[in-house]
Amino acid sequence: MNTSSVALPRGPVMIDVAAFALTDAERERLCHPLVGGVILFRRNFRNIEQLQALTAEIRALRTPHLLIAVDHEGGRVQRFIEGFTRLPPMRVLGELWDINPAQAAAQARNVGYVLAAELRACGIDLSFTPVLDLDWGQCAVIGNRSFHSDPQVVTELALALQQGLIGGGMATCGKHFPGHGFVEGDSHHVIPVDERTLAQLQADDLQPFARLAAAGMASLMPAHVIYPAVDSQPAGFSRRWLQDVLRGELQFDGVIFSDDLTMEGAAGVGDIVARAQAAFAAGCDMALVCNRPDLADQLLGALVDPAVERLAARLEKMAGTGAQADWQALLLTDSFALARAAVRELSMPKDALAGPAVGEAC
Repeated sequence: MNTSSVALPRGPVMIDVAAFALTDAERERLCHPLVGGVILFRRNFRNIEQLQALTAEIRALRTPHLLIAVDHEGGRVQRFIEGFTRLPPMRVLGELWDINPAQAAAQARNVGYVLAAELRACGIDLSFTPVLDLDWGQCAVIGNRSFHSDPQVVTELALALQQGLIGGGMATCGKHFPGHGFVEGDSHHVIPVDERTLAQLQADDLQPFARLAAAGMASLMPAHVIYPAVDSQPAGFSRRWLQDVLRGELQFDGVIFSDDLTMEGAAGVGDIVARAQAAFAAGCDMALVCNRPDLADQLLGALVDPAVERLAARLEKMAGTGAQADWQALLLTDSFALARAAVRELSMPKDALAGPAVGEAC
């Protein structure tokens, strides 16, 4: 194995790997100039020692190191289990808010802190969290991943979680802009349509995104949902949503990650190259291609570098802070033990993991 590190700027594509360690083909793919990050899944985890070895191998390939991300929200979307604190679905925090808002906010900070610190100790930069979608009671794929139905409650809990994430060395990624909670369909399998007007969305679903953007949210992921009253394209392929509303009206200046371009919600745009081109043209900074190495190769072989403005600076803000060894040492401290114990004490309802399986995507 070649252990030398290649000096190469981070590119605008995030891809995945198949198992517990890199193959030669994956090392070559990850050194492609268009690649800037790796997303890990449950299939990449056997135990903490193996995960640390995998992330070390990925980080050693290039300078600056490839960003390493994971969907690790809590509830049924927690990729790593053994050796990690079991995190509740965010609805648990919303239910606690209805009883004791101050306690709920404190617990949200604890959840964010524990979530981030445990991942940072394993060499992971970013978890795609928090979910800012409202729980309208009709989108099963969001369901208990949402904090609450009230946009103000979602906002306050997400802000508290963000404080915890930052304390644990990690930036935030709000999803799924401008709100996936109202539609019934799962964009992993269909292209959902939300018929509401922009004014209706601004009154409810957009509120958490606006507040988090103002509070320094570092990144965001749009929904593969069409809002025909605003634009005929899904939000992740819409300049109206990403440029006019998100960058313009909300003044968001962080990274815009596409949702997984292999999902059915992206299929109407064309093949994988057309999808990536459409995402970049709309305003995405980084395109995700998950679970299809053949499509990743197709994209890397055909995509012309979109020359995303300010990409390097924006992606640098997504890199986890602090040395990995320091986070490993922190996990052994009494103060971290108290935060972990507080998270473990959160009531975990019997249906905490219930709901449709969320695919190996975002």
